[in-house]
Amino acid sequence: MRVKLQQLREAHGYTQQTFSNAIGISRSHYSQVETGEKQPSLKLALKIKRMLNYYDDDVFDNSTSIRK
Repeated sequence: MRVKLQQLREAHGYTQQTFSNAIGISRSHYSQVETGEKQPSLKLALKIKRMLNYYDDDVFDNSTSIRK
């Protein structure tokens, strides 16, 4: 699971449904990205990072924790 991605989404006050609506994909697709079942396209990855104001490269990496 991509814990950082979930933590960032929740820190911005989004549910999976509201976030997926904001980036223009289905909740099920976003859920699969967040759990690591699917890799986002480059375009989708950039959209997700922009929406979360997160510009480091490790948001989709499961091995590191969030920097504050």
